[in-house]
Amino acid sequence: MPVITLAQAEAQLALWLAADAAVATGQSYGHGQSSLTRADAGKITEKIDYWEKKVSQLSGGRKGIVIRGATPV
Repeated sequence: MPVITLAQAEAQLALWLAADAAVATGQSYGHGQSSLTRADAGKITEKIDYWEKKVSQLSGGRKGIVIRGATPV
């Protein structure tokens, strides 16, 4: 079973965020008899959600400062 590192998960998240930005500028393009259709925006959103969760899991889900063992005053 492959092991995904935090760096790999962050790289994948960055790629899917870039894909989302590209799709936001236009879903399809046509010129003459040629056409290009970009990926499904809904699928990209699913992948962003997946990689955000993976990054959170691999980073311990921490955001901001973590304080342990503090004594209340």
